[in-house]
Amino acid sequence: MERIWINYQRQNGLETILKEFNQFNIEVSKASPELLGFDTVKQYTGYFNVNDKDKNYFFWFFESRNDPKNDPLVIWLNGGPGCSSLCGLALELGPSIINATLQPEYNPHAWNSNASVLFLDQPANVGFSYGGNIPITSDQASQDFVEFIKLFYERFPEYVDLDLHISGESYAGHYVPSFANAVHKADIPLNSILIGNGVTDPVVQLDKECTEYPEKYEKFVPYGELCYKNPNALTCFIAALASPKTPDTGDLNPYDSRVKCGNNSLCYDQIDYLNDTLITIGSRSFRVEKTYTMCSSNVGSRFVSDFMRPYHTYVADLLDDGIPVLIYVGDKDLVCDWLGNLAWVNKLNYTGHDQFEKTEFKPWYTADGKLAGEVKNHDHFTYLRIYESGHMVPMDQPENSLDMVNRWVRGDFKF
Repeated sequence: MERIWINYQRQNGLETILKEFNQFNIEVSKASPELLGFDTVKQYTGYFNVNDKDKNYFFWFFESRNDPKNDPLVIWLNGGPGCSSLCGLALELGPSIINATLQPEYNPHAWNSNASVLFLDQPANVGFSYGGNIPITSDQASQDFVEFIKLFYERFPEYVDLDLHISGESYAGHYVPSFANAVHKADIPLNSILIGNGVTDPVVQLDKECTEYPEKYEKFVPYGELCYKNPNALTCFIAALASPKTPDTGDLNPYDSRVKCGNNSLCYDQIDYLNDTLITIGSRSFRVEKTYTMCSSNVGSRFVSDFMRPYHTYVADLLDDGIPVLIYVGDKDLVCDWLGNLAWVNKLNYTGHDQFEKTEFKPWYTADGKLAGEVKNHDHFTYLRIYESGHMVPMDQPENSLDMVNRWVRGDFKF
């Protein structure tokens, strides 16, 4: 029997709404835009709770600035594994970017310019999310993601009929295909997926990344292929241990070879102050249950056997079922580089493989006529190389990334 309760509570500019459905419940806070300072649009923060596992997933939702009743819904996932999607919100594509003075600064190129955008901290114990057993594979995490989508639509039926797009970057090259596959199998309408500078087919991608050390790659290949053929925890753990590491880049930022590495392990000094800033905003503006850390090494270590798994096969399945796929890559990234991503999309075994592989690149011009990259497209499968961008395209090329997402969600797959 369904048990529902609604509790309205005014506190710090928030309206808290609780709802339970079977073993899952969702707590939502309707945020005061004036208090949070991130945008003037309607926005919600909240927790998705899986009671039997004590998992609590934090999300932050922003309506579209344009036409929220008709514009699509885009879900954003950061990677890691173990990194908070609020990194994408606060540094890349959110309605405001945390600036050097630790204040939200309006972002005219936010992805919610023409879409409603939802940022989700997942899996459990990432960002503001907390509690429960941490998944060890993207497929395990996908089950909670599907329940979140169902509950989100249950609580917000006004968004059910919007086009749904699942997007993310880096290790979300694992998450997005897995989650999209689970959503699709659950008969939840899905319009497309977008993966930025992702790791999706690691055996093929490592081949391109390790051209300086071919002997190391050759020794690794049998382990990687065994994981692909029999993707269990043991074979894929061994493959991960055997995988060659990215070559040392010296003082260069491996995520953006145009600049030098910052003072922290992720090479971006903004990460250090972002942790404290988001903790301050969270404690002041909405109910949070844990100390915030941008990236959790504990969660990341749990996914060690997941890294080598072949999630590109889900991309092939989605394409064969008619779901559009965009792979976009900043060409100054050395970690998930554009050549490795190009290699795996060209080898992808789906029904349109032959046509896609032989398709030539053409220039990509933004709506204002600026040359921003080059594009390779066949039907509903698109690969986009973005010039002068590192690992985080929306941060490095905000205007171009908005042009990209606007065109993609309205069905302009050829660019």
